[in-house]
Amino acid sequence: MNGLHHRPRCVVLGLDGLPLSLAQRLSRQGVTPNLATLALDPRAGELQAEAPELSPVNWTSFSTASGPETHGIFGFVEMDRRDYRLRMVNGDDVQSPSVFQRLGEQGLTSKALNLPNTYPARSFPGMLVAGFVAPELSRAVFPRVLAGPLQDAGYILEADTVRGKADPDFLLGALHQTLAGRERALDLLWPDLAWDLFVFVLTETDRLGHFLFAALDNPEDPRHEACLDFMREWDRCLGRFLERYAALPEPKRLLSLADHGFTCLKTEVDLNVWLQQRGYLHLQGVPSDELDASVIGPGTTAFALDPGRIYLHSREAFARGTVSRRELDGMRHRLRDELLQLRFDGQPVLEDVHLGDELYPQSPFSNTPDLVCEARPGYELKAKFDRTAIFGHFGRYGTHTRGDAFLYDSEGERPRRVRDVGQAVLDFFHRPRILTAS
Repeated sequence: MNGLHHRPRCVVLGLDGLPLSLAQRLSRQGVTPNLATLALDPRAGELQAEAPELSPVNWTSFSTASGPETHGIFGFVEMDRRDYRLRMVNGDDVQSPSVFQRLGEQGLTSKALNLPNTYPARSFPGMLVAGFVAPELSRAVFPRVLAGPLQDAGYILEADTVRGKADPDFLLGALHQTLAGRERALDLLWPDLAWDLFVFVLTETDRLGHFLFAALDNPEDPRHEACLDFMREWDRCLGRFLERYAALPEPKRLLSLADHGFTCLKTEVDLNVWLQQRGYLHLQGVPSDELDASVIGPGTTAFALDPGRIYLHSREAFARGTVSRRELDGMRHRLRDELLQLRFDGQPVLEDVHLGDELYPQSPFSNTPDLVCEARPGYELKAKFDRTAIFGHFGRYGTHTRGDAFLYDSEGERPRRVRDVGQAVLDFFHRPRILTAS
């Protein structure tokens, strides 16, 4: 029993989409006193998200302690290059072992609650409740027996953001429900202390950010107080979690991170419309929906996938490809130069356009992008197939940022990127470092 209680433990608190700047502002205003114990501590800092700054890319980078060039996740969707159909990525697409598997090889036990891009739940020594995207509770948990107690506890995998997009008041209520469910699940998984690593992710801040960031940010907004009320309840949940951590005996370590930052949305920017207007993308027929990439025509030389991944339509890689191998390098650099000239109201939209082989060195994956666009704060890059305007608003009020992601480390170290937080977990348990090309 003494060994059970005094084993070294690492605890990771994921705060999806929480910007450091917002965390510190709410803390100084007294809205989030529990968060303040982390955000206003000198050990807090800024983390840089992996590119692109999407949840599946970044939470997978954390959970594998590696970058996309190692784990193979580059966005929310991937394409079948024979028929051009898109599908959502999931945990089965991850090509490198998880931190949990690596610790399990050492005889250590992990528990993870609401960790995105781990569906369907894989087995490892411990317990897992997968997070977004997770359609079915029965396949989102390991061991499977967890599904019953979670269902009895009223656990909800995800708020209905489709309805919430049109009804912000409904969304706020749904976020209160999912938050309460996360805490009830924590009551099931934490108390036995039969674990070495515990990961607890709160994704509600990301949903609030996408649809209500303007209300949260602006005191004049009619829903501002309702958003602050949610953040107060979220902070109380945070406080109860931190009390659990404080009660653990030494040695222990607390790491808290956001997978990206957030800011108010200026406009969405659809790169496929831009590519059409510049003559790179040609569509055949009428797309059935925004993700109907089957309309990519044979005259296409480049197209985009979410959020800013550009693929050259090469003959070698795609069934209807037209670009020869000798044309690839010149087209890649020409496209980069043209994209960097993209303006909205006279202001540049893109911070940078990365060459795929430089951003993801030695990546062995065929789905590695040729170019990755990095937006300036306030611009949300899109890659739809049914839009006709480059710029517009479509029901979202906040957007991800690559910088300004929240970080706290009780040991005072400063991991630079999301993958480095996963490596810090391994370092705590003296696991060998993962060597990546970057």
